[in-house]
Amino acid sequence: MSNIHKTAIIEDGAIIGDDVTIGAYSIIGSNVKIGNGTSVGAHTVIEGKTTIGEHNQIFSHAAIGTIPQDLKFDGEDVELIIGNNNKIREFTLFNPGTKGGGSITKIGDNNLFMGYTHVAHDVIVGNNCVFANVATLAGHVEIDDYVVVGGLTPVHQFCKIGSHAMIGGGSVLTQDIPPFCLAEGNRASLRGLNLNGLRRRFSDRADIDAIRKAYKAIFESGHPIGDVAQEIIQSSDNEHVLAFANFVLNTKRGIPFTRK
Repeated sequence: MSNIHKTAIIEDGAIIGDDVTIGAYSIIGSNVKIGNGTSVGAHTVIEGKTTIGEHNQIFSHAAIGTIPQDLKFDGEDVELIIGNNNKIREFTLFNPGTKGGGSITKIGDNNLFMGYTHVAHDVIVGNNCVFANVATLAGHVEIDDYVVVGGLTPVHQFCKIGSHAMIGGGSVLTQDIPPFCLAEGNRASLRGLNLNGLRRRFSDRADIDAIRKAYKAIFESGHPIGDVAQEIIQSSDNEHVLAFANFVLNTKRGIPFTRK
């Protein structure tokens, strides 16, 4: 049985699952679906064609599913999909997609969005990520699994961040960051591998050593990074190394690094 405060407004058509909690003065729009066990804090607005999975915690004053901050948006049918077990803290802002970007903003499972984070239109977020306070994802950004974005860090539109990467707080990211890497600064550039994150999540030290070797070959050998990445793809059978090299080879915005 759900626990809905008497001052909350649930518009006709909204679908509310079992054991859902909705706090005082919150507004749930007519096209919203909220899965079992999710809690919504006071003074929260959830609107648009928004689907929220199970056991999420949405804190007070969040704005979820409001129209994109894109001047080209003209009321088209767009969507926001949020998975399970996410923590969405106070004053966060999540927008749905736009027609030009595929019409969907999609968020996976087990992510933490700290206060004042912004997920703009057409953003894709994987699983198990952490976005510290005032992390800002512009339109069309793609974030893979286990990414950490530090506080007060804006990510430029169309950027991609690979799995297990970390972006330092107060950075300004305008290019792509490959998997397993650490980047920071204004403008952000590679500082090496996210070794602390890898050591926490990788049980096989040989995988870390293989990734480290690939990183040095691509970014520290002095040879064109695309050529080195292609050679690695042809010679390696390590799945993590292949993912790393393929990311480098397929980057659209380029990778910020300094030759040593």
